[in-house]
Amino acid sequence: MSQRERPIVAIDGPAGAGKSTVTRVVAERLGYHLINTGAIYRTLALAAQRRGFGFHEDENIGALAHELVAREAIRLVPADGIEYRVLLEGEDVSSAIRTQVLGEGASKVSAIPAVRDALLDLQRAAGRQGGVVLEGRDIGTVVFPDAEAKFFLTASVDVRAKRRHDELLARSQPPSLEDVKREVIERDRRDSLRPIAPLRQAPDAVVVDSSELDIAQVAERIVELVRAVERRLARPAS
Repeated sequence: MSQRERPIVAIDGPAGAGKSTVTRVVAERLGYHLINTGAIYRTLALAAQRRGFGFHEDENIGALAHELVAREAIRLVPADGIEYRVLLEGEDVSSAIRTQVLGEGASKVSAIPAVRDALLDLQRAAGRQGGVVLEGRDIGTVVFPDAEAKFFLTASVDVRAKRRHDELLARSQPPSLEDVKREVIERDRRDSLRPIAPLRQAPDAVVVDSSELDIAQVAERIVELVRAVERRLARPAS
């Protein structure tokens, strides 16, 4: 494969580490497109919910994923020049999928092998040219193992639970902090132990612990390292 002019930036990490906010800031600073691959799985969870499927109906959801991809019923499209929006049957569901239920559903359906198979090429097609920032749990290990800039963004369980709780309160979805913490721990366990594309740090990823850093500090560190990669890619081949 020929060298990309601009790198693929892969930001993986557990739920509540701040990936969504950090990837947006990083993409804006770099002038790259932002692709939230987790939104694709949330969209599939929404489609399953609308069909009346439970999130553990592996066969039905796997078939649904292949059907939607074959019909191009799930699509990633640029919106404001930075972020890719996700469409389901032509409907922009980018806001509708940001619920606790669909977040849990995404974690469950993403563990189904047929789902991973159906959605992998969709993710790769969106980012293979470079100049993109992608967030998820397996971007640097499965989706783009050849990404030129890989980061693993994490934070303590307590910090991640508090962030998620505050986010849900702002959306008038007020579970208790202890409930959210239990869900974060369970999601970490499920995402890390699933047999297909588990959550794990790529060996060549830079670990960024955001427990005691604000968004600007995390983004600044990532942007600085990506700029170094850009300079390397710009050097003439010897």
